[in-house]
This record gives sequence, C-alpha cells and structure tokens, in this order.
Amino acid sequence: MRSCSAFTFVEILAALVFLGILIPAIMQGIAISSRVSVITERSAIASGLAQNKLDELTINDAWTTAEASGDFGADWTGYRWESTQTTWDMGTMTVLAVKVYYPVQGQENNVSLSTLVYSATASGTSTATSTSASSGQGTK
Repeated sequence: MRSCSAFTFVEILAALVFLGILIPAIMQGIAISSRVSVITERSAIASGLAQNKLDELTINDAWTTAEASGDFGADWTGYRWESTQTTWDMGTMTVLAVKVYYPVQGQENNVSLSTLVYSATASGTSTATSTSASSGQGTK
C-alpha cells in the first residue's frame, strides 16, 4: 500500500487566505518605500537649489532688491522658491530664508535654508555669517 502525500483543499484555501492578507501589506510597504526614496531624492535637489538661490541673493546685497519668489525655469520644473527677511533679535542683522517647494505624488513638500546677513549702510555689502537648514512636508 502506497501512501500518497498531497495538500488538502482546506490547506490550499488557508494558504490562499494567508496570501490574500499578506500581499496587500507587502504592496503597501513597497509603495511607502518608493515614496520615501522619491522624497529623499527631490529633497536633496531642493536643498542644492535653495543653497544656490541663497548664495545668489547674498552676493552683492541682491537680497535687498531681488524678487521674493520665483521658479527655477525649464531645467527644474515643479520646483519653486520663496524668500523672506526678518530682523534678527540679537542685533543689526537680518535673517534671510529661502524655501524651495517641490511636489511628490500630489503633495507639496519644502526645504528651507536660512542665513544671517549684515547690510552695512555705508559700504552696501552683506556678509553671510551662519546657515541653517530644515525640511518640511505638507500642502500649501
């Protein structure tokens, strides 16, 4: 007498139910990891663009006369920037901040860089003395 080993119908159904529960969870994990990698890549690009714009504004006191917002042209579609100026509480310096916005899967994220600048009224020059960075996510 030979013994035949095979799966029963109940075992096959149990395996299919298990896969039915497991596959959506795995797909959700893949979607989240894909979103995180896109956000990371675009955040790095936005940080570089923000640093370039901050440098451009601090050279020759351009931050005092330049526009307060704009985009980066056809090379960087979807990326736009805004700059703000606030008086620093600790002295005669100004906090110059540049925020770069970028879209990821229908949501707008941003990276913000700021620096302290000093505008000498006699010479008309500015000096960047400190830089800080932050990034955020959200819609505007």
